[in-house]
Amino acid sequence: MMKRYLAVVFLLLFLSACATKTSPPVAEPEPTPPPVEIEALPPAEEFVQAVEEEPPVPPEKVDPLLPVPWEEIDGWQFDQHRQALETFQKSCQTLIRRIRWQRVCEEALNFNSPDDQTAQRFFETFFQPHQVRNEDGSVEGLITGYYGPELAGSRVRTKKYQYPLYAQPDDLLIVDLDEIYPELSNYRLRGRVVGNRVVPYFNRESIDHGENPLQGHELFWVEDPVELFFLHIQGSGRIRLPSGERIMVNYANQNGHRYRSIGRLLLQRKAMTRNQMSMQNIARWVRKNPEAGKQLLAENPSYVFFRELSAEYTSPPGALGIPLTAERSIAVDPRTIPLGAPVFLATSVPGTEQPLQQLMVAQDTGGAIKGRVRADFFWGMGNAAGQIAGRMKQSGRLWLLLPKLADENALQSQLMAEPGQAQIN
Repeated sequence: MMKRYLAVVFLLLFLSACATKTSPPVAEPEPTPPPVEIEALPPAEEFVQAVEEEPPVPPEKVDPLLPVPWEEIDGWQFDQHRQALETFQKSCQTLIRRIRWQRVCEEALNFNSPDDQTAQRFFETFFQPHQVRNEDGSVEGLITGYYGPELAGSRVRTKKYQYPLYAQPDDLLIVDLDEIYPELSNYRLRGRVVGNRVVPYFNRESIDHGENPLQGHELFWVEDPVELFFLHIQGSGRIRLPSGERIMVNYANQNGHRYRSIGRLLLQRKAMTRNQMSMQNIARWVRKNPEAGKQLLAENPSYVFFRELSAEYTSPPGALGIPLTAERSIAVDPRTIPLGAPVFLATSVPGTEQPLQQLMVAQDTGGAIKGRVRADFFWGMGNAAGQIAGRMKQSGRLWLLLPKLADENALQSQLMAEPGQAQIN
């Protein structure tokens, strides 16, 4: 056992600088974690002593999902359920292949342009709501927002368009750890080969201000380096060509370096207060301080590579590969909330006390979206969506809807009932 743990330690020490999650970043991350997010191991020299001590009693964990009646969901009766059903129907393109979801997706796909009452009755008939709870039993969590930026750009470099958007480079080495250690199946290491050694891949400073190591891998050239930086954060967006054509670009891969929050750096250096912190204010600060701003962006070593999508995509695809729906799709932590599932969200509109209570669909993930009661709200494409997404950082509650396991006659009788009268099994 000790040899196995030591082997993990040495492997991670050798390649930790290349470690990254498989999912793309879609929002401002939490404080930078250790190089690899695995269960903490004691230092090698302390390992023998640690295993000889009496193991601590683990704290009792709260079940993340608590079945509740529909009446306990804040604002359930007042939502426009038709929009949520249409978004859920898109998830069913994938979910229908899963046994637990097959029946409910077959029923969902049979509805053509239902009204809000019919859609509400559908959810009440086929689903059981569960309040999502944190490990300590609390029900409040962080809700943030994200969007798809639109950047002016060109397929060729010009005096106006100077900043490259790169495709995945040929020399990016990706190591799936599950082939060596199955317990690390959610992690990959990224790097490059120099001679007979694996070394970390080029960081942001080397790529943007070095000796042009990615020359020949340019997809587009864009006008604004700050907007390009935020495109890296969001993970997908559109490029608006001089002809007016709009092309969707999406996360293809990442260089393996951990994301470092430039917003947190500005707070630490007292260049901005917490109340001033927003994506828009960060962008203003960088533009107002061009030299210091250039150095600030380079302090985030993480770098994203993109792929061009076909013309059919007018919204970025989420983790399910399905185009996201503005104001109805959310990113979640799939360790608690299954991708594709309906999730009712109760929070507020950013910057106001106006309730934001509506049924969403979990169609995406993100490197910063970690925790049970945690969601990232997709506001849509373009500057207007970016303005509100950049201000969203508040508390909220979540209710996960899971398919009922009931007999045929019971489901049929509930489907005929009035909305709000469906009984929970």
